Amino acid sequence: MTATLIWILVALVVIGLYLSWTAGRLDRLHARIDAARAALDAQLLRRASVAQELATSGVLDPAASIVLYESAHAARQAEEELREVAESDLSQALRAVFSVPQQVEAVREAPGGEEAARELTEAVRRVPMARRFHNDAVRAARALRRHRKVRWFRLAGHAPFPMAFEMDDEPPAALADRAA
Repeated sequence: MTATLIWILVALVVIGLYLSWTAGRLDRLHARIDAARAALDAQLLRRASVAQELATSGVLDPAASIVLYESAHAARQAEEELREVAESDLSQALRAVFSVPQQVEAVREAPGGEEAARELTEAVRRVPMARRFHNDAVRAARALRRHRKVRWFRLAGHAPFPMAFEMDDEPPAALADRAA
């Protein structure tokens, strides 16, 4: 009788330790998602800021400046639930404005244009990487949260279900060629 109780107690302790370890892992994944989201937000803000700065610099033709400025402004001011659409619109505007290498060359030839073109190239290159890191963290947390033990024992607590950030982040061909 005593041996049975000891084995039951040992089994409960092992199960408790395993559940605690799983809850800690899930907590670390949620922290990773938060950090990746902050990095993604920073890269999106940087891209929108550089695009807006370039649009107001007078280097681009007026129509391209207006399209780029409005898209960048909308991306910076978008509500959270409309952010993916606004960022996708900015990607499309960047592709429309910088669809040909001559436009990038025109920017580079302007005073301070080399620096602006380099900043924009870096910004449009970093956004897809930051989004990929964020979505990978979301995918890992979702996979763990789908396990029965996590659901049955409510190991996720009150943390919201992680959502991926889906947007069009394809860089303009002329800028992607310069980044390579």
